[in-house]
Amino acid sequence: MGTPIIWKTSARLADGREIIYFDESPGLGRALVPDTRPLSPAPPGPPLPVGRPEQGIRWDALAGEWVVIAAARQDRTFLPPADQCPLDPSGPGRPTEIPAGSYDVVVFENRFPSLREPLGRCEVVCFTSGHDSSFAQLTPARVRTVLEAWADRTAVLSELPGTEQVYCFENRGEEIGVTLHHPHGQIYAFPFVTPRTGQMVAQALAYRGGNLFDDLVAAELRAGTRIVTRNEHWTAFVPEAARWPYEVRIFPAARVPDLPALGEDAREAFGPLYLDVLRRFDALFGRPAPYIAAWHQAPARDEAARGTFAAHLQVLSVRRAAGKLKYLAGTESGMGVWINDIVPEEAAERLREA
Repeated sequence: MGTPIIWKTSARLADGREIIYFDESPGLGRALVPDTRPLSPAPPGPPLPVGRPEQGIRWDALAGEWVVIAAARQDRTFLPPADQCPLDPSGPGRPTEIPAGSYDVVVFENRFPSLREPLGRCEVVCFTSGHDSSFAQLTPARVRTVLEAWADRTAVLSELPGTEQVYCFENRGEEIGVTLHHPHGQIYAFPFVTPRTGQMVAQALAYRGGNLFDDLVAAELRAGTRIVTRNEHWTAFVPEAARWPYEVRIFPAARVPDLPALGEDAREAFGPLYLDVLRRFDALFGRPAPYIAAWHQAPARDEAARGTFAAHLQVLSVRRAAGKLKYLAGTESGMGVWINDIVPEEAAERLREA
């Protein structure tokens, strides 16, 4: 075994929630810094399948899907002033969610979760201590640290009793609904397989003639018209049937079911390519792009699905023009039929030229 890329240490916040530091140097002692806030213990999660009326999951019999009820989240922090951001490191007289005075990457249980154990788990991932930064401004080395944190949490959360799927994602921009501007993402451990993942799994298992994901990527490489950028280990392209005006899928060259299964070379090559993609999104209209970055991973316990699924990252923006947003209108929200205002080949060309 070589020297580890990151050093992982964990502690407990004042209300009992777990916090994990992913450091790029050893011996920093951040996990030893206590949380001095007078917080009440975090409430226990509801029992499966429904629990209290305000917290739990309910079955939509018509859609055949689970719906999460999380009314307690109405009280979560909403767009605080920069000097009151709870994701900054703690400072003299201002304790935050992160007790240490500095950090590289940190993960902690969400104080206002949609899901609580044993129903599931929600975590926050802070990519940098720099409040005014963004993911696109990270160094490739820091992206590697974030990737290691995503992979670690995917592996750990997948082992929790009842976890069926782990979802790592970032929401960026008030247009998306972000309530904290500090660069951060989230990780959900779901007690069910999400509808989108279930649909992809069903399509992949029903596919005949090879692997659906492999053939899809190969077809994009042959066509070439929707490729945005690529390197030896990753390919980024606009899907042929893109739903969003600007949407990119990023696939590793070697198919894996989830992030923990990524090889060393793929992990090292991810950062430069992903930063390139994000900077192209920002350059499209000369302003920070509101986006969702969503990691699609195989279900945690379905071996058939894991054998055919290809983990990949989807990046989509709700901006369709410099001063216009893409809203989900009657066809999308009411019927699930998407109408895209931009031809995918044109979107890819604009991203290549950005």
